[in-house]
Amino acid sequence: MKNREQKYNKKTYSKQSTRTQNNKPEKIYDDIIEGRNPVLELLESGKDINKIFIQSGERNGSINKIIAKAKEKRIVVVEVQKSKLDEISETKKHQGVIAIVPPFEYCDVYDILEYAKEKEEKPFILILDGIEDPHNLGSIIRTAETAGVHGIIIPKRRSAAVNATVAKTSAGAVEHVKIARVSNINDTIKYLKEDNIWIYGTDGQAKTMYYNQDFRDGVAIVIGSEGSGMSDLVKKNCDGLVKIPMKGKINSLNASVSAGIVMYEIVKQRIK
Repeated sequence: MKNREQKYNKKTYSKQSTRTQNNKPEKIYDDIIEGRNPVLELLESGKDINKIFIQSGERNGSINKIIAKAKEKRIVVVEVQKSKLDEISETKKHQGVIAIVPPFEYCDVYDILEYAKEKEEKPFILILDGIEDPHNLGSIIRTAETAGVHGIIIPKRRSAAVNATVAKTSAGAVEHVKIARVSNINDTIKYLKEDNIWIYGTDGQAKTMYYNQDFRDGVAIVIGSEGSGMSDLVKKNCDGLVKIPMKGKINSLNASVSAGIVMYEIVKQRIK
């Protein structure tokens, strides 16, 4: 186990955080959630919903549960033709239901660290350096939620934002995972290091296998983009690099698969 000297106050980061000038979390205006499971997860999360559109004549399976929960919470349910849902839908896989919600609310990096403290756990964070495919982002969020990740950090540029596709792919996990959106990944890495967090990047050229690295302290795992991996500067700023062994003819994994493998190694190491 290692020690990293903590030298800085968290307030030094607040000026560069995702807060706006009036100190409210930044909001991104992607305001629909579609698909039966994501909408059910949304209803169960207790978060605000403006209204729910249901396809006319749809009363089978989980649609009845959605309608019942919406009525219980006094949320307006509107029946519309399938053509209307098709017009609204971003994924084109709405399954007969679309919820209209307030904009997705990103948190601060500070909030992620505070959440870990509330749970009395060593911070477990993901940093996604340029994941541009919303399906990959959604899959990573889903796995992160099941693995007990305290939060995910994404950049404002060169990255998918949380939208309807991400929410659907995550099977509603976006409602349960803290996600921070930052202007500069390298500044964020510096901030995390100052708070005793060790930064490990995933890289195919690394010398250390992921299962040989000690992840029991506070850690942030960097997952690079689908095509080019981590940027050179981000890689340089990592405390260490780890790799996943490749035995086949293909020498890379999908970003969401790589993230899942490393996340569950951390889970394994932290089981008491």
